[in-house]
Amino acid sequence: MRIGILGLGRIGAFHAETLFGLGVVDSLVVTDPVAEAAKAAAERFGADVVDSPEALLAAGVDGIVVAAATDAHPALILAGVEAGVPVFCEKPVARTMSEGVAVLEAVAGRDVPVQIGFNRRFDAGFVAARAAVRGGELGTLHTVRSTTLDPAPPPAAYIAASGGIFRDCSVHDFDIIRWVTGREVTEVYAVGGNRGADYIEAAGDADTTGAVLTLDDGTIAVVSNSRHNGRGYDVRMEIHGFEDSIAVGLEDKLPLRSVEPGVGFPAGTPHDFFMDRFTAAYRAELAAFTEVVAGTRPSPCTVADALEAGWIAEACTLSLREHRPVTVEEVRQA
Repeated sequence: MRIGILGLGRIGAFHAETLFGLGVVDSLVVTDPVAEAAKAAAERFGADVVDSPEALLAAGVDGIVVAAATDAHPALILAGVEAGVPVFCEKPVARTMSEGVAVLEAVAGRDVPVQIGFNRRFDAGFVAARAAVRGGELGTLHTVRSTTLDPAPPPAAYIAASGGIFRDCSVHDFDIIRWVTGREVTEVYAVGGNRGADYIEAAGDADTTGAVLTLDDGTIAVVSNSRHNGRGYDVRMEIHGFEDSIAVGLEDKLPLRSVEPGVGFPAGTPHDFFMDRFTAAYRAELAAFTEVVAGTRPSPCTVADALEAGWIAEACTLSLREHRPVTVEEVRQA
């Protein structure tokens, strides 16, 4: 198949490399406002370079991968759907929830699949956790803990345009909690603070947050996020039930140091970058997209799925600002 890539920044270039290595992909077509990025992809992967999204969609592509700036996501998703071409788009669907809802309404009822990039759904540990929960191995759940800790904050320009830590970072935790448990979040209570980079507080954001989520079956989920974790990039999940407890991310590259006497775990070099922690998941995600393009599987993460995680982020953002519990229904109806 022939796949088009729109945007060749860090993640777009990685997607190009991944697709190039998949046996089912015969050729790539790429476009990027930075000519050097497109030229590099052409030289490395033999990709055809075009100068616009319109030209890319007219180049006989079977599917497109949208890795452009967030503001471009809605128009590019809709352009692909209008052209009858399956779309993979990095999260978020759009910068605002109202724009995201408009995209959802526009693609509803169309026979063109759209897959949104929440890569943790393709990580082996999270896949195993979902199977254990759905298979009843843990019994009735009572507590879920989900953690995403970055080793250092992104640049000030990124923070200013990110929409805040809940929309940019925590949203991955929110999505994976829904996906693993199969439950919906009904209410949140969020707190946050700033102990590090001044530009994060200046942007009206928090660098460290905690959120308590109530799921629709009464399970309590606790989400912890920070932009400052000196030991590395720490992504984990604990799931506790009446019959058993399991963990994702409890392996030798875990960025955590035990102070128990005689304990040598974890013994590996800590993860220090999201691409290190989730390389295999990113590759599995795009392999799944080729199956979506081929028509052999439905989208594993729809626009509607992505928006549900977004509503939780909106509720947490409001909760932090107003220092009170917020229901997801409240922000959905605002």
